[in-house]
Amino acid sequence: MSNTEAKPKRSSQGQLVLWDGMKFSTFLKLLSLKPSLHWTRAIRILSLPGFCAYNSFMARVENLLYGKKIRETEIMNPPIFILGYWRSGTTLLHNLMTLDPRFTYPNLYQTVFPWHFLTTEKVFTTMTAWMVPKSRPMDNVAVSWDAPQEDDVALCAMCLVSPYMLLARPFDLEYWRRSFNIDDLPEDERHAWEDSITLLMKKVTVRDGKPLILKSPAHTYRIKPILRLFPEARFVYIHRNPYDVFNSSIHLRHTMIEENTLGKAVHPNIENSVIDTYLEAFHAYERDRQLIPEGRLTEVGYQDLVNDPMAEMERIYGDLDLGGFEEVRKRLEPQLEELKRYQKNKFQPSSHWKREVYNRCREMYERFGYPPPSESETAAA
Repeated sequence: MSNTEAKPKRSSQGQLVLWDGMKFSTFLKLLSLKPSLHWTRAIRILSLPGFCAYNSFMARVENLLYGKKIRETEIMNPPIFILGYWRSGTTLLHNLMTLDPRFTYPNLYQTVFPWHFLTTEKVFTTMTAWMVPKSRPMDNVAVSWDAPQEDDVALCAMCLVSPYMLLARPFDLEYWRRSFNIDDLPEDERHAWEDSITLLMKKVTVRDGKPLILKSPAHTYRIKPILRLFPEARFVYIHRNPYDVFNSSIHLRHTMIEENTLGKAVHPNIENSVIDTYLEAFHAYERDRQLIPEGRLTEVGYQDLVNDPMAEMERIYGDLDLGGFEEVRKRLEPQLEELKRYQKNKFQPSSHWKREVYNRCREMYERFGYPPPSESETAAA
């Protein structure tokens, strides 16, 4: 395979960065955590006080307009949480499941500006649609303000309890892992996370009044606190060949740090960090899936979903007893050809890392039935 054939997609995400949705008080807290800062990111850094002051003001406006309604809103319908490590196919699954008009989801605008989207979304998205790139910076997935997005993007801006803190402190691999274990956090941070995810879900419910489908790979570590907040929740876990996850996760981390950091884009021990946190997510899932009542969890393989999305989606709906699949079938059928044409990233294979991933993640290969790499694939160059 030539370098050209193996080169993964990389592009700019535009002017907006993850931190643009913070309130001013959160911005000051972020500074107190000593994020990486560098003069080459001056435009990003200097724009933040203005964004944060605007968000603080509009949050007050939104509270005046919608505060009572938000406080009185309850999450009556069981939410669905999509689980799986980064680059396991969670976005594809989220996009397919949210074709169902009976459900809603946090979209890109709502997660970037979580404090005031009920007030500003309609006007702001119309005025700024040109600012949103056509696809994500790390792959060819289409992007728009109303596209489904990870709720952890909002949680990071709201309370800084998120693995996306890695983008602020890429030099500190231990700090960003803190948010994996919500119950081990100091009480104030744990309550901040609980309050933030509940508030976000209430606000999306106020906007749409439908059951929510949420996707965040970080929730794979958080089944226990999610069930404490939403005991009737349902879950879909998606898995993928570990070596493909490894390659794509490294590319994701490089891209997202470059596009969002306020300092130098550093990647210390990135390969081992990806494997370690991937294993941690798998072990957390294997441990806590036992807490999920029967009939509220199903699993799907990424390649199975790609090969036959209609059959796999129908099976997921059956396993979770969601009903109403015929309407989903009508909406999914026009998407099938586009799904077939989608161009996935290609990466140069490494015999060393293919062998290393298999040796350290063997239990995942065996649990999900992925074939081990051949001797020729792992032979030393």
